Amino acid sequence: MTVSTANLKITWEKLPDDFILDEEPVENIDQPLLAAALREILEIAGLIVAGILVAPNMGICATVDSKLVIKAPDWFYARNVQPLENQEIRRSYTPNLEGEIPAIVMEFLSASSNDEYSRKKTYPPGKWFFYEQILRVPNYAIFQPATGMLEINLLNSSGKYQSQQPDPNGRYWIPGVGLFLGVWYGTKAERTGYWLRWWDESGQMLLWGAEMVERERQERVIAQQQAQQERQQKTIAQQQAEQERERSSILAAQLRALGIEPEA
Repeated sequence: MTVSTANLKITWEKLPDDFILDEEPVENIDQPLLAAALREILEIAGLIVAGILVAPNMGICATVDSKLVIKAPDWFYARNVQPLENQEIRRSYTPNLEGEIPAIVMEFLSASSNDEYSRKKTYPPGKWFFYEQILRVPNYAIFQPATGMLEINLLNSSGKYQSQQPDPNGRYWIPGVGLFLGVWYGTKAERTGYWLRWWDESGQMLLWGAEMVERERQERVIAQQQAQQERQQKTIAQQQAEQERERSSILAAQLRALGIEPEA
């Protein structure tokens, strides 16, 4: 498949099996934790089904003017992705050839210099230019874990990214995912700080596995407390009934001693 945009010839070709991908280490421990947390939520909610590809730091490929371009966003989500044959392990993803353009790509900013905002057109193109003009990804998210800054750029009708404003709850609706994306501060595992999280259409935050376990534990504790309260109330009611029977027996005995037969 070949398309032309911004005076560029773009083709979508499968990555050669013998192509050696760059294996750059992640810049800090936050990046894999943030990416894994986003996936975990979707997986637990049952939202990763056949045809959905969710991947961190995986190369997305396009051939631009006969030159292969590979960018590996920190996280992306794509639909209608074709399964690989013969249990092959996926090494990269080529949109339009293997499935849809990702609905969203994310980059997590670090303190070091980066090209998340680079509009460089010449080879190799900057990330912003690649996502906007070559891939045409509908949503480009840029997140700063240290400050909690989240920027969502939506591809408008002119084919340019336009910065979006959050809703009153500080969240952004991501149509291709069908969920709201927002920032949450708290602790997961060994990290305390800002996290990206998903909310459903009703505004309910989707939970991590540990949170679901904790919620179930709390629900069990509450149910046990309620059962204990019910048992205590039943015991008190039985004691009160026994006391009432004893009072009635004493009163009946006193009446009989006076020659009065108590009414039944």
